[in-house]
Amino acid sequence: MAKTLYRNGAVYSAADPFATAIVVDGDTISWLGGEDAADRHAENVDEVIDLRGALVTPAFVESHTHLAALGRTLSGADLSSATSASSLLSLVAVQGQKSSKVVLAQGWDNSDWEDQTLPEANDLTSAADGRAYYLSRRDVHSALVNRELLDFLGLGHLKPGVVAGADHDDVRLAIAKAQKADHEFQRLALAHYASRGFATVVEMAAPHLEGRAALDQLLADNQPKLPQVYGFWGEAVSDADTADELFSSFPKGRLLGIGGDLKVDGSLGSHTAYLREDYSDKAGERGTLYLNKEEIAAHLVACSSRGIQASFHVIGDGALDEVLDGFDLAAQEIGVPKLQMARHRLEHVEMVDDVTRQRLLQYAITVSMQPVFDHAWGGSNGMYAQRLGQRAESMNNLSAMLSAGVPMVLGSDAPVTEVDGWQVVRAAMNMSNTQGRVSARAAFLAQTRSTYRAMGEMNPLAGQLAIGAQATFAVWTASELAVQTPDVRISSWSTDARAGTPMLPVVDEEIPECLRTVRAGVTIFDNLETQN
Repeated sequence: MAKTLYRNGAVYSAADPFATAIVVDGDTISWLGGEDAADRHAENVDEVIDLRGALVTPAFVESHTHLAALGRTLSGADLSSATSASSLLSLVAVQGQKSSKVVLAQGWDNSDWEDQTLPEANDLTSAADGRAYYLSRRDVHSALVNRELLDFLGLGHLKPGVVAGADHDDVRLAIAKAQKADHEFQRLALAHYASRGFATVVEMAAPHLEGRAALDQLLADNQPKLPQVYGFWGEAVSDADTADELFSSFPKGRLLGIGGDLKVDGSLGSHTAYLREDYSDKAGERGTLYLNKEEIAAHLVACSSRGIQASFHVIGDGALDEVLDGFDLAAQEIGVPKLQMARHRLEHVEMVDDVTRQRLLQYAITVSMQPVFDHAWGGSNGMYAQRLGQRAESMNNLSAMLSAGVPMVLGSDAPVTEVDGWQVVRAAMNMSNTQGRVSARAAFLAQTRSTYRAMGEMNPLAGQLAIGAQATFAVWTASELAVQTPDVRISSWSTDARAGTPMLPVVDEEIPECLRTVRAGVTIFDNLETQN
């Protein structure tokens, strides 16, 4: 493999905050430093690349994604632009023209429509030209379906219209069994990740989410010119032997754990997140609890006994109470240290108070959160406020998590939100709850170094640019670099490099463009040559 010098840029490295150049020797970073020393290295490399002021950072790691669903969205099956019932019908009509038998599309969200009334099933069927359709809500916890789809799937006992909760799970599971895993959608999504500066992604799979065949295909297909894929499999287990057998049935080293989108509850948008108190906009409704504390404890004991990481999807405060009660039961059986050693994690975890934060810390639970959820649904007029009233004001408190010492990683839950690590940074710095905001550096580390740690990566240099580290990085346009903090009581950012703190792009208005993504020395996306 070639030896390459990148120079005349900025290098984000705690090892040398003033570095402007970096040498990649095969799959390893062999040197970084300033321009004077770069002159000497230029004589002993195969290629010299002039960065022209571009920024080199560790590549992003996606902690929570759904690749096939993202691929379908990228290919056009996207309903997110719908702003009314009539515009949704128009979009479905377009999808109907592309589909041969079943219209599969996703992304509608009526929570911000002026009139939130959804189209009738008959009108949607007409728009789909009589075809069966499955149109999932943006959060993928409910969907619009028609009689044609239900009959096709053998679910004629269900009613057409909006399906949620267990009925929605039955529909998703039947679709996963009926459709062939489409690897082209997965590869399209992976190529998109590479173009956004990601070199590693964590797929959240489950029987009702594309199915086992799709995950097997992903993990078996180790393409060096695409991001590296790891996975979670969302299936509950109740004994250690079953956990071990299931975990061992996947390619060694590629499955991180059993869980991920193993649902304890649903979503706030679909009124299925499980709450301590009723929904503000739906009296008498507290959501759906899929797993009780005894089932959660059994899963934890089974996984922990074999050193397997477990993970759960949990959003509502009532569901989080149930999860932590499950941890308490598991601790009574196998002890706290064994639970801590397995590095269990929770996905989303949006409604957390001080007491539950301390309970998370007690069991060394990692939380995987999505700040762009707040950008989409937070604020005084957002969907969260509609569903929860004043309870929404304290949601997604990233700062409190870090201050309490709870391990935290950040991601997108694509296609629920778009693939863009810098958008995540921006959202984390501008949370609706001002007390929940974190610095650009904290948000960046939660998508690089911290994510590798949550995955159990033992290399201390993973997610960093340092001599001896793997050459996995991204090159970005960056018109302005700064040390940025969300604390309004002090200067919000500084461009003074003398502090010795590596600087990141200012993302208040302009989002950096990815010019190149390199994974273990192999270029997996390249737009840099056109810039030179």
